[in-house]
Amino acid sequence: MNTVEKQLISCPDLNQLYNEAIELLSALITIPSFSGTEQGTANEIEAYLAKYGINTIRKNNNVWCYNKYFDHAKPTILLNSHHDTVKPNEQYTLNPFQATIYDEKIHGLGSNDAGASLVSLISTFIYFYESTDLAFNLCLAATGEEENSGLNGIRSILDDLKPISFAIVGEPTGMQMAIAEKGSMVIDCVAKGRSGHAARDEGDNAIYKAIRDIDWFSHFQFPIEDHLPAPVKMTITEIHAGLQHNIIPGECHFTVDIRFDHNYTPREILNVIINHTLCSFNVRPNVLNPSNIDVLHPLVVAGQKLGRKTYISPTSSDQGWLTMPSVKMGPGESARSHTADEFVLIEEIEEGISLYIRLLESVFKGL
Repeated sequence: MNTVEKQLISCPDLNQLYNEAIELLSALITIPSFSGTEQGTANEIEAYLAKYGINTIRKNNNVWCYNKYFDHAKPTILLNSHHDTVKPNEQYTLNPFQATIYDEKIHGLGSNDAGASLVSLISTFIYFYESTDLAFNLCLAATGEEENSGLNGIRSILDDLKPISFAIVGEPTGMQMAIAEKGSMVIDCVAKGRSGHAARDEGDNAIYKAIRDIDWFSHFQFPIEDHLPAPVKMTITEIHAGLQHNIIPGECHFTVDIRFDHNYTPREILNVIINHTLCSFNVRPNVLNPSNIDVLHPLVVAGQKLGRKTYISPTSSDQGWLTMPSVKMGPGESARSHTADEFVLIEEIEEGISLYIRLLESVFKGL
C-alpha cells in the first residue's frame, strides 16, 4: 500500500497493523533523514497518519498528535520515538537507503535504531486512536535530532505538549524495560606542548602529555559502594595531533565520551577531571541527564506482569530530556545500532506492536 495515498481507512486488525508497519518502515528507510534534515520522513509520517483521519501538529521536523476522544480529566501517556538517523558507515555492503528484506529481516539505515520502535508505537497509537473508553489519553510524538541531541528535537516541543503523566520512549531494547538510563557528557581536551624539530629532540611533545591524561581517563574508577555498577564510564573516542613526521606536535586534541548515573553530577565529574589531569577542555553543549522511574510505577508493574525484565541502560536517548517518569522500551537490539547493514527482524516488529498494546491495556486496568 502506498503510504501517501489520500483516502481515509478505518482502524485495521492486528495483522493489517503488522503489514502496514513494515511498509511504513520500508518507506522511511528510503528517505535520508540525518539529524536536522528529517523533512522527508516527517512528511511521510504525517501522510501516513492522515490516512486514518488523524490530525497532526508539526514543529520543525517533530510530528505529534492525540487520541480522538482526548479527555483533559484523564492522565496522558506519551509514546515517543525518533525518525532521524546517523550517517551510514563505510562498511555497508547493502544500500543503506533501500529496505532489503530477506531471511525475515529488514535491512536499512535506521531500521533498528529507531525505525522499528517508531512504526510499532505509531501502530499502537492507531490501535487505540478511536477508543472511547480509555482510562488515559495518548500523545504520539515522532521527533527529530535524537542522534545529535539537537536543539530542534523533542526538547523544542515539550512546552507545546499537553501535560504528560508518564512516557514510553521507543528505542531498541529487545522489548525489555530500561527503568534507568545513564546521562551523557562529551568533553574536547587539548594537551599543549611546544613544537620543535624531531631530529634534534627539540620542543615538548604534546602527544606524550596527552598519553598521560588518556591513561588516567582509561583507568580511573569513581568511588561507589561495593557490588554496584560503575557510576561513571569515560571513553576516549577521538584523537588528533601532528602536522608531519619531522615536527614535534605542540598540541594534541582528544575527545572523551562520559556516561554517568545519579551518583555524580556533571560538575562533580568535571572537578575530578580537573584535579587529576593537565589538559584543558571544553564541555560540549546538550549534556543529557540520567533518568529513572520508580519500580512500583504502574507502567513498570504492568510490564513485569507481562514478563518484561528491567535493567539500567548504558546508552542515552531522548529520555534524558523528559522530566516526567518514563521507560525506554522497543523492538530490536541496541548492539545493532549504528552498525553496517543494520537490520531488524520482522517478528520483532510484530512482537513490539503486540506487547505495546498489551502493556497499555494492562496499565489501563491498573489506573
